Amino acid sequence: MGKGRKKYIYAALTLIVFGTMTACGNHQAGENSDPPTEEMKLNIQAGDTEFTAALNDNSSVDALKELMADGPLTLNMSDYAGMEKGADLGVTLPQNNVQMNTQAGDIILYQGRTLVIYYDTNSWSLTPIGKMENIDPEELREVLGTGDVDVTMSLE
Repeated sequence: MGKGRKKYIYAALTLIVFGTMTACGNHQAGENSDPPTEEMKLNIQAGDTEFTAALNDNSSVDALKELMADGPLTLNMSDYAGMEKGADLGVTLPQNNVQMNTQAGDIILYQGRTLVIYYDTNSWSLTPIGKMENIDPEELREVLGTGDVDVTMSLE
């Protein structure tokens, strides 16, 4: 292999490695690369209580919107670990996982199939879907209760 060809391959590999390191460095713990947008809201009803959530801008949210295009989505959500309610969607959506520290009111997608509403904190690699607006963590915990709860979600 000629000297010029070796320099070319070395330069190409350097660019690939540098590009990969830069892309990986953009996802910091607790930082969502796709913050909620002001375009479309998600209405959430649990029992007699209604909440609104700002949706993130990613392919997971786009797929969820398509799932709800024909009408509201009602999920029977089960409690997990005293911090979240989750329900299997019955379909797999694209994942946009980032390392994040959840807070009460965060709506995430877990492993592409489980939609989760957090009412407490967690730290994990998850796909952010949205953030409930103007919520009181204690009220949210009370509304979601300790057992299973039916939650209906619709687009505004």
